[in-house]
Amino acid sequence: SAAAGVRIASIDMLRGLVIVLMALDHVRDYFHAGAYQFDPLDPARTDAWLYATRWITHFCAPTFVFLAGTSAWLQLAKGKSRAALSRFLVTRGLWLVVLEFTIVSFGWAFAFPYMIFLQVIWAIGWSMVILAALIWLPRVAVLAIGAGVIAGHGLLNPIQPEQLGAFAQLWIFLHDPGPVIVAGQPVGFALYPVLPWAGIMAFGYGLAAWFAAPANVRDRNFLILGASMIAAFAVLRVINQYGDNQPWSEQSDALTTAMSFMNLTKYPPSLMYVCATLGPMLLLVPALERMRGPLAGWLRTYGAVPLFAYVLHIYIVHALAMAANAAAGRDVAGFHNFIVNVFTNPAALAGTGFDLWVAYLAWAVVLAILFPLCAWFARVKRTRKDWWLSYL
Repeated sequence: SAAAGVRIASIDMLRGLVIVLMALDHVRDYFHAGAYQFDPLDPARTDAWLYATRWITHFCAPTFVFLAGTSAWLQLAKGKSRAALSRFLVTRGLWLVVLEFTIVSFGWAFAFPYMIFLQVIWAIGWSMVILAALIWLPRVAVLAIGAGVIAGHGLLNPIQPEQLGAFAQLWIFLHDPGPVIVAGQPVGFALYPVLPWAGIMAFGYGLAAWFAAPANVRDRNFLILGASMIAAFAVLRVINQYGDNQPWSEQSDALTTAMSFMNLTKYPPSLMYVCATLGPMLLLVPALERMRGPLAGWLRTYGAVPLFAYVLHIYIVHALAMAANAAAGRDVAGFHNFIVNVFTNPAALAGTGFDLWVAYLAWAVVLAILFPLCAWFARVKRTRKDWWLSYL
């Protein structure tokens, strides 16, 4: 089967596409002046170009997490024992949590001490730990659990951390984004609650066999599921009741009404958000499996080393933003503890940032710097089999 042979091309290309789009989002965060002032998805303040620049990057996190689950099942298909896979998921998951607390959080901050922002690497890490237990169940059961969590976790929205007393912090980690409090002091913010993302990872694990199926079966399955998820999003959004806690409303014109309609909840990822993002990505699988040429190779290079690319791009984006603002004669002190300043001290960033077209130019520069580094590390991973490389 495909799973037992070479790497599955569409998985690396999907990951590569995610890396490319994610870099755009983070470049916009650090380069665009408006990023310090308002939500780019706010119909009252944004414009179509800025809205699309932010919205298109919604595809990244669900795809990343889904494919992490897919890759776990493919390791079983390649002959790894369930016990060995379970151990690997626990150890790699905990390693990712350590990375989020240290190298990743410092990359966002470029300062000591720094606030800890628990984002996608944190969510993937704990989701792997949960998946380490789930893989002892039949794959179809894991699929059902994943789908159930995706569809049903919205029922938990009425539960607020302050209702839970001593368990408030646990609920923030599990379902409701909020501050991380240690000894009465805020030390960070949990933006990616684990439970909904663990559901997406379980869903990816449950569907992984499709990637290894004969091409006609694989293509039919992904096209039907992708289209069904998009249709489910459309129906649920028109009904405007269950599935997202940001109802849309009619605005002054068709464009801003469309913006309101598509403004979905990512933190935590709502049912509609998952359907609207994973659905289109699954539709791409048949086309990506057939793609050849330079673009395919370019995407696969980024996608072959996703963790390496993720960590490295944070440092490149942050350093480039500081260099560009310094070259323009701006004070860059606010770029230390950048995210904290965005939310609590925007005056520290006054006068910094650029027009959106400059952010797109910086995006191209970031990708150009990142590509040879990813190509080098992908070669290292192909030619060496050291155990520790599987953790990077």
